[in-house]
Amino acid sequence: MSHCLTFALAVLAATISSACAQGAVYSQCGGQGWSGATTCVSGAVCTVVNDYYSQCLPGTATSTVGTTTTSATGSSPTGSAGSLKFTGVNIAGFDFGCGTDGTCNTTQAWPPLAQYGGNDGQSQMQHFVQNDGFNMFRLPVGWQWLVNNQLGGALNSANLAEYDSLVQACLGTGAYCIIDIHNYARWNGAIIGQGGPTNAQFASVWSALASKYASQSKILFGVMNEPHDVPSITTWATSVQAAVTAIRQAGATSQMILLPGNDWTSAGSFVSDGSAAALSTVKNPDGSTTNLIFDVHKYLDSDNSGTHAECTTNNIDSAWTPLVQWLRTNKRQALNTETGGGNTASCVQFMCQQIAFQAQNSDVILGYVGWSAGNFNSTYVLSEVPNGSSDTSLVSSCLSPKAGAQSGST
Repeated sequence: MSHCLTFALAVLAATISSACAQGAVYSQCGGQGWSGATTCVSGAVCTVVNDYYSQCLPGTATSTVGTTTTSATGSSPTGSAGSLKFTGVNIAGFDFGCGTDGTCNTTQAWPPLAQYGGNDGQSQMQHFVQNDGFNMFRLPVGWQWLVNNQLGGALNSANLAEYDSLVQACLGTGAYCIIDIHNYARWNGAIIGQGGPTNAQFASVWSALASKYASQSKILFGVMNEPHDVPSITTWATSVQAAVTAIRQAGATSQMILLPGNDWTSAGSFVSDGSAAALSTVKNPDGSTTNLIFDVHKYLDSDNSGTHAECTTNNIDSAWTPLVQWLRTNKRQALNTETGGGNTASCVQFMCQQIAFQAQNSDVILGYVGWSAGNFNSTYVLSEVPNGSSDTSLVSSCLSPKAGAQSGST
């Protein structure tokens, strides 16, 4: 009797241990060097993301590590699994010299093009499209550069010609290209529409840019990079409306316009800080919200700053799940135009998780654009600059569409 009891208890303990070791939804369940749980809780399937990472994704099929499931379905909120529409890279340089207070020293702007003494951004973009399958680039530029420090003035022809060279190099790859004014809702320390530039001055620069690119279907207009500490989000929405109206009236009637919120347009606070509600009032001249897309950012380091090599979160519970719920309920969409991490194992793990979740909800999350390449070099903590034909580890493991992170396949 005691022998049988001992055996039964041992079997029970093993069963309990096995159950306790199951991974939660969206947790890691496999990959090279992984020693944790390799099965998932009920309702989730262990799904291969790449050689280094497998993840418990919502689903009902039985799967083992190394086997890709084809039956994963969305969890709460109900997802629409599929490939993300946009995947890309920021090509920085024209924003160099711009501070978070909206000052931009135009002498420090550095065109990321070989003909202007910068890194070869054109070849970088060609590599990212041809080798990795990226289809979008964000091209940051200082407001002061565009108008040669003349607030409310016309676009400066010489400076615009250099910036347009980057835009044309981007379009030449066949990719979508985001024109991004990188001024943090400010001009030299003063907030647009709230003590600083007037809405009319803000609208004027967008009217001029939209006139130039109105015929380019693959141009997106990024209204403003990372507004922060804006006193009134409703007043900011009025400023955004002025830009949207100017863009549409200039003839760019069908392109996407990206609407940024307060608090660095963080995906984690976009709903809670009122940005989502306020920007929902922004409309096209015809009263619709067609192609008005919310612009959100999210880094994965300890303070969400994008300044550390190590990542500490996949942002799923704190940011993406509540945002996805809101977007789906309100029939809106968002694009993550800045995300990134160091070329480290922790960032590979958490970034692959973030991308897999976004792909599970690709009906409302259109994609992501990593920060950053262009004029950054290999020593930059979040560098995505390729070394010849070789990508950084984060690009090759997660960010590259060919890495399989968004589709859950290798």
